[in-house]
Amino acid sequence: MDIIVKTQGDDLLSRVAQMFENVIHQGHGSLMLVFLIGIIFGGIIQYTRVDKFEKIAGFAMLKDTIVPKMLFLTVGLTSIGLYYLIEAGGAHYHIKPIIWQGLIIGGALFGISMAVLGKCPGTGPVSIAEGRIDVLVGAIGGLFGGLVFTLYYADFFKPLMGESVGKLTLPSLFPGHEHLVVLIFGVVVSIIAILIPKVEMFDEADLSRLPDELRPDKQ
Repeated sequence: MDIIVKTQGDDLLSRVAQMFENVIHQGHGSLMLVFLIGIIFGGIIQYTRVDKFEKIAGFAMLKDTIVPKMLFLTVGLTSIGLYYLIEAGGAHYHIKPIIWQGLIIGGALFGISMAVLGKCPGTGPVSIAEGRIDVLVGAIGGLFGGLVFTLYYADFFKPLMGESVGKLTLPSLFPGHEHLVVLIFGVVVSIIAILIPKVEMFDEADLSRLPDELRPDKQ
């Protein structure tokens, strides 16, 4: 029994080590840079409090606009920065094929799951690191779903997803004007983020820290 457990443990460690090796050799930068970016991302998530259930669920119920404001501003700014960084040779990305049927089904399942769990793949790990058991259970469920998808992809999920229509991007639809299209898109999306009215849904911990004149339940 000890030999079996030790063998499985060594195999797990070797897989983890291989994972880090893959990250290092994929051209994303040094492992320390990736680690630093992860820390900054986690810090932003905690500062904006979008790792709270009330933020994601409130967004789904149209009672909290912090998440869409953050998303629109992030998409607007990074679409410009990333595109020009790629053009300068400082970054690269992989365009995924568009599969309309799969996108509609997957998007619906993803949205429902986010509303129920109150987390997304970005905020979930932050909540798990804070010790939230409910999110850990949801993450385990997600891993199980990924396993089912992998095992039955060829027989069930691939036919269900439909055919690919190719790898399309917005700039490619306007040949000769790619830079202008990206700039306009980024600016418009950023303006939308600013114009979205700020509405927040607070939990009890948030309310207890607010002055009485700012508490919705005291007004």
